[in-house]
Amino acid sequence: MDRMVRRIAVRDGTRLGPAFGWLWAGYAVSAYGTGIGFGAFSIVAVLALDAGTAEVAALSSAGLALGAVVAIPLGPWVEFHAKRSVMIATDLVRCASLATVPIAYWLGLLTFWQLLAVSVVAAAAKIAFTAACGAYLRSVVSADRLLVATGRFESTTWSATVVGPPAGGALIAIGGPAVTLIADAASYLLSACAVGVIRAPEPPTVGGTRKRWSDLAGGWHYLLAHPTLRRLFANSLAVNALIMAGEPVLSVLLLRDVGVPVWQYTLVFAGPCVCGLVGARLAPRAVRRCGTARVLRGAGALRACWPVGLACAEGPTMGPLVVAACEAGLILCCGLYNPVLAAYRLESISPHLRARVLAAWSTAGALCTASATAAWGVLAEATGPRGALAIAGVLLLATPLLLPRTLPGPSAQANSRACHRRNGEDTPGVVHGAEQPSPAR
Repeated sequence: MDRMVRRIAVRDGTRLGPAFGWLWAGYAVSAYGTGIGFGAFSIVAVLALDAGTAEVAALSSAGLALGAVVAIPLGPWVEFHAKRSVMIATDLVRCASLATVPIAYWLGLLTFWQLLAVSVVAAAAKIAFTAACGAYLRSVVSADRLLVATGRFESTTWSATVVGPPAGGALIAIGGPAVTLIADAASYLLSACAVGVIRAPEPPTVGGTRKRWSDLAGGWHYLLAHPTLRRLFANSLAVNALIMAGEPVLSVLLLRDVGVPVWQYTLVFAGPCVCGLVGARLAPRAVRRCGTARVLRGAGALRACWPVGLACAEGPTMGPLVVAACEAGLILCCGLYNPVLAAYRLESISPHLRARVLAAWSTAGALCTASATAAWGVLAEATGPRGALAIAGVLLLATPLLLPRTLPGPSAQANSRACHRRNGEDTPGVVHGAEQPSPAR
């Protein structure tokens, strides 16, 4: 890990600063740990507890939904505390909770309810960490380098998705179903150490430790009142929910109906993730050429066109090729869209509300994804896997209608801020140069 951190610091220290280097290192090691532990709860439930389909589905959807509900009051808590301390605390919580699973497994004490409880704690801690990390990132990276920074995170996510699951599968074959959770837990401990090394000061928190209902609702109110973020938020909820709802159905289609071997099934999903790296690297160049608004509209519309092709996967030879092609196109568009959205979102949120808005965004996303996953499981039973995938793909084709047609430009931003100042209100910030290429990028 030290060698990786030094390499990051040398390469990015002069451009993004050593604080970002350590933050990125912590994110990277935890992302690879998550990749290695991908699907670990389901694997442990099936192999160690002989859980059925309904129990595995409940573990995936209920854990995510309950974790989101638990995370709702965490938004103000994150906002009114030092972000580094929150990140370290949530990393340690995830490390400790995940470590209980292999210990209980080896002692013969593991139960389904423990798996569910750990999944809830991990989901809630992830939402709190994401909110704190996003707010802290904006305080250590200048606005003109923000897209580069979010692109680094996006690239790391996709590279971990490529490498992690195959490595996790190899570890399971060697050490049993619970061994990947040890690697995942250790990654969070290393992440906490990396974040703890950062010495860059962060802006003082506003509001002390007060806790009122307005604090809980502040992030939601800001997000829904912002005309541009509201549309991006709605689009994000719909797209992510429909894509993730189809993943378990697609697994059933490939493994049961098409008859794809497990090793080939892993490659079908891991290989196309390389396109996410390409998209993330192209994001700054695309914004310089086309502007933030055109990239969000274009990539946001294109990513909705690919999933409908998943229903056409037939045959053990052509089926995996069709799925791989659709996944590659989808992931390329997501890799381009996600860092641009993340940078725009951070610049658009008032500094004293960033953590609460990001927590609200993540919480709503988790609840929508969990609900859609459960609903599509029922739908697949009624229509078959192909029918469920086709319905999700057709619905996704309508999601570009939720994207904003334009983003506020510099003049609109200045007028809005002046108006709000006259009224004594705070105003949402926006990224400059939305409709034309931004010279800063």
